[in-house]
Amino acid sequence: MQAVISMRYGSPDVLELQEVAKPTPKDKEVLIRVHAAVVGPSDTAFRQGNPFIVRLLYGLRKPRLSTLGVEFAGEVEAVGAAVTLFKPGDQVFGMSPDRFGAHADYLCLPEDKPVVVKPAGMTYEEAVGVCDGAPTALTFLRDTAKLQPGARVLINGASGAVGAYAVQLAKLFGAQVTGVCSAANIELVKALGADVVIDYTRTDYTRTGQTYDIIFDAVGKSSFSRCKGALTRHGVYLSTIPSLSIVFDMLRTSLFGGRKAKFTAAGLQQNKQNLTFLADLFTAGRLRAVIDRRYPLEQAAEAHRYVETGRKKGSVILMVAGAPPRAAA
Repeated sequence: MQAVISMRYGSPDVLELQEVAKPTPKDKEVLIRVHAAVVGPSDTAFRQGNPFIVRLLYGLRKPRLSTLGVEFAGEVEAVGAAVTLFKPGDQVFGMSPDRFGAHADYLCLPEDKPVVVKPAGMTYEEAVGVCDGAPTALTFLRDTAKLQPGARVLINGASGAVGAYAVQLAKLFGAQVTGVCSAANIELVKALGADVVIDYTRTDYTRTGQTYDIIFDAVGKSSFSRCKGALTRHGVYLSTIPSLSIVFDMLRTSLFGGRKAKFTAAGLQQNKQNLTFLADLFTAGRLRAVIDRRYPLEQAAEAHRYVETGRKKGSVILMVAGAPPRAAA
């Protein structure tokens, strides 16, 4: 089978499309023929080995896991002898947060991992798009920040993969939502449900005089110290980037009452229930998949380069099998 391999940290040029052995499922594993996968900021971070915590977790000098890719959608081709939750032919989507491997023709995962059957009315692209940012947004807003109806929420990076779903989910949970993005994406963020949209190139949202119960920095471009003055007395600042500064701010603010800084490893907390919840929202027409560009597997390096521009809207998808790649949405 073909897989996109990275044997060292570096630029997108370190990625190589290679022939590798097709995996065989163990007793409690499923073999999935990947149809679509995601390239996102986490993939580019793991490819670079930056921030440094990536190297501490996944290999100090070179990647311990050579095939990237966490989010995927595809079809179960074979199952292990002890598998009870899936059968060959099931169309599924899910995540491989601890072993990666989705940027390949095939992927083996234990059946108890965050993998669920895809709704019939959901395409592979839509499934992997929802799987990209929505689980992270759900974990941060619902579980970490304990978002309540009527809360005032600001989402920085509201047009990105996590931000686009954070806007939608915050509105579904009854929040008053302010989205922050560039002028080019204002209409998209409005269409996703934001009550107010701020063009960050013209307005500094920390200096408008408005305060928020939750500031969700979905792109990790700000800081608790910068946003503190824009938080309500017991407001929460959330960051998706595990930087040393957010860790320090978490420890410091946990010792006192008042405003808090929080980070959580959302990818490692995902489960089948979250994916089913999001799929049900999609089926009910309450959650929209946001897809920017599609690339064939052999253009994975180009997908990485585009993600690194910081200008993507929603998800960037690798078309591994099935329908040929289409033009950007």
